[in-house]
Amino acid sequence: MGSTQKSLSKEEIERYSRQMIVPGMGKEGQLRLMNAKVLIIGAGGLGCPAAQYLAGAGVGTIGIVDGDSVETSNLHRQVAHATKRVGMLKVDSLITHLIEINPLPVYVPYRFDLTPQNAAQIIKPWDVILDCTDNPATRYLISDVCVLLGKPLVSAASVQKSGQLIVLNCPPTPQGVVNKKAAPCYRCCFKKPPPPSAQTSCGEAGIMGPVVGMMGVAQAGEAIKILVSQLHMPPKEGEEVSPEKNLVQPTLLIYTYDLNSAIGPYSFRALKMGGRKKDCFACGENSTLTLDGIKSGNPNYVQFCGNMTQSTNLAPEDRITATAYNEKRRNGELGEHILLDTREKEHFSFGSIPGAVNVPFSKFLVKASSIKREGNSPAELLPMQPASDEAPIVVVCRRGQDSQEVVEKLKELGLDNGGKRKIMDIVGGMKAWRDEVDPDFPFI
Repeated sequence: MGSTQKSLSKEEIERYSRQMIVPGMGKEGQLRLMNAKVLIIGAGGLGCPAAQYLAGAGVGTIGIVDGDSVETSNLHRQVAHATKRVGMLKVDSLITHLIEINPLPVYVPYRFDLTPQNAAQIIKPWDVILDCTDNPATRYLISDVCVLLGKPLVSAASVQKSGQLIVLNCPPTPQGVVNKKAAPCYRCCFKKPPPPSAQTSCGEAGIMGPVVGMMGVAQAGEAIKILVSQLHMPPKEGEEVSPEKNLVQPTLLIYTYDLNSAIGPYSFRALKMGGRKKDCFACGENSTLTLDGIKSGNPNYVQFCGNMTQSTNLAPEDRITATAYNEKRRNGELGEHILLDTREKEHFSFGSIPGAVNVPFSKFLVKASSIKREGNSPAELLPMQPASDEAPIVVVCRRGQDSQEVVEKLKELGLDNGGKRKIMDIVGGMKAWRDEVDPDFPFI
């Protein structure tokens, strides 16, 4: 990655002067940045702003891992990409942008996704790791590898109107060493992932650009602090972590943005997190986690975090394709029926199948739980009451995932009238409707 730089050129002094005069930085801090190597995993809404500020600050070598290409729907929040670069690999688009900001750092592209098979090899050469990904399985993978390789990790996540950030394994402590000064890993803070039904991506739930941007900028700030303070340097063998190299108690920063508030549109909360856990699967005293194990598929991260696709929950007779539903609807074979669209109202507002009634999935789950708990009539879940209690119920969502859970809940609550009423979902949801029936449908 190059030799250690010990002095500043005239151009570097001019470029970084406003930063170097900040108390605590100075020439020494700047040189530490210029000799540092930071890996950014994910070139999206978090990775773009983080990379911009790290490049601007003069971090000497910046690596970027991402296998995706730029899409138009990315541009409102992934601010380093551009309309003219739609279709380009995100890694190449981001590096093109970073060179325009600062051509002095070395930029290292990894034009593919991080996997259990390549994670250790990719992460090993770097000083600080930024997790800018958007799914739990990859977050656990990155954290596990960082523990085993002794790398500080700055992890962030954001969806809809909120974001969170936490610094982990900093300063690095060997696996199995548990004391008051040992910083936690991701598993220490989040022992179990959220259930699959609660794991929503930006594509499903939406995202406000300023929210994810705020988290990405904060990641860059934490990385700079770690590098300048040399908190990324693990203790030497037999050396205890000194107080001056021990971070303040780990804190989960939560940022919330309220679109409906005219005053005080955002808020920050800082939750104190515990230290390293003795029984942690990755870093605890009896941990058996190894790099070889990870590479060979142990643990299975996708299985641990659950299968978000949920593509085969229902029996074939409880499902109907978009094409078949359209034909049966048009020829009257279904007769009087209820079509429940479980997308959130923002998705529904862009368009729907004629006759559909909007019952947002999030509200449906709350109401179904209340009915089951209080013993109310399950008919309350239906926004309209057909003439016959045997009229079929068809459920559609965005991609055919939430609709399956709704069908199961409706049956569980007895709305199938002992099998007399047909309840089914549309396979593939509104995406399939767009692909199979109406190519002009505005699928969002």
